[in-house]
Amino acid sequence: MNILFLDAYYEPEKIAYTHLERDLIEGLISDGHKIKIICPTPTRGIDKETREKYKNKIFEEKYNGSVEVNRFKAPQEGKNPIVRAFRYFWCNFRTYQIALKSKNVDVVFSNSTPPTQGAISGIVARKLSKKYKKKVSFVYNLQDIFPDSLVNTNLTHNGSVLWKIGRKLEDFTYRHADKIIVISQAFKKNLLAKGVSEKKVEIISNWIDLESVQPVERKDNKLIDEFDLDPSKFLVVYAGNFGAAQGADIVIKAAMELQDYKDIQFVIFGGGPYFEDAREQAKNLDNIFIHELMPQDRISEVYSLGDIALITCKKGTGKAGMPSKTWSIMACNTFIIAAFDIGSELDFILSSANAGICIEPENSKKLRDSIIEYKARSHYDEKIARNYVIEHASKDVCVKKYLDVFEQVYK
Repeated sequence: MNILFLDAYYEPEKIAYTHLERDLIEGLISDGHKIKIICPTPTRGIDKETREKYKNKIFEEKYNGSVEVNRFKAPQEGKNPIVRAFRYFWCNFRTYQIALKSKNVDVVFSNSTPPTQGAISGIVARKLSKKYKKKVSFVYNLQDIFPDSLVNTNLTHNGSVLWKIGRKLEDFTYRHADKIIVISQAFKKNLLAKGVSEKKVEIISNWIDLESVQPVERKDNKLIDEFDLDPSKFLVVYAGNFGAAQGADIVIKAAMELQDYKDIQFVIFGGGPYFEDAREQAKNLDNIFIHELMPQDRISEVYSLGDIALITCKKGTGKAGMPSKTWSIMACNTFIIAAFDIGSELDFILSSANAGICIEPENSKKLRDSIIEYKARSHYDEKIARNYVIEHASKDVCVKKYLDVFEQVYK
């Protein structure tokens, strides 16, 4: 099978999906398939030296020729929304131009970032079908539901011009996709409510590599000595962004309310647009250690560090998906307290796996009380959580499900 990946971002760029796509590509290659990737010059999550290295690197062969990467020049990605929108449309235009010149394509595959990527991919699959006089299928990987995600973060509202454009793009993409891979039951329900055929929708969780994410005993955790943490204290860890959707300010508020508990220490590894505000609030609190996000290869140390790991969201945003870091925390055998929407996918998983609890979002007093309550518990059966991850979110299990989807549309 020859598969055409239409990517808005690809290695060496670093985004949340990077390692998942690498695993998927390696799984497809092992299954005997060939892949062509069309993507822009790398820009996100890289330094100037790396960007300079790839500036004129238009064609690249990888995996002994099983993967061809075709890059096109694109402007640097910035924060200005108008500039970003222009870049998205430019990248879509160039992707379309190059994709139509492709030969021997059986399946087109793309992700949902940016929101226009799915629509372009659907058009490409349809055009190539006419060109080849055979069916070229389109598999769409839905990681973010647009425009719902903008509504959930209060960037727009139902019925706005932006919302209407987003819904048109969304409907067009779903209509032209042969299979839509979603990451949760909540995503599936969302699509079915919009009239998408259930036959089109496949639930495949984002996964983790259980070989690289392992429990680390506190006595062996290098972060303890590196940051001069007291291993005898009850450690509460939050690792993630401080942004519009995360509602992570609740962590700082709970720490403020627990200052009298001298044996409880909050450890925060953060990033995002509001991280500096959080650091400013935390600087006079003795019970908070705060630092930038740690590299991906230290994820086992981060999520094994705490007696508790925290996950947060703004009210109403949690039902749009599930944080992928949940699996990593569970794989490290750390109990989770999630200030997250009740009835969400995360709530269901924590309950099913006996791996933690969900409490009302944005309620710092409830979070404070839950930390105190868990601290008083005598036992937590850690193995159940990791075993749940092995069964539902291991790399081998999930990649195999992707391979099955590609086989279904190729028949």
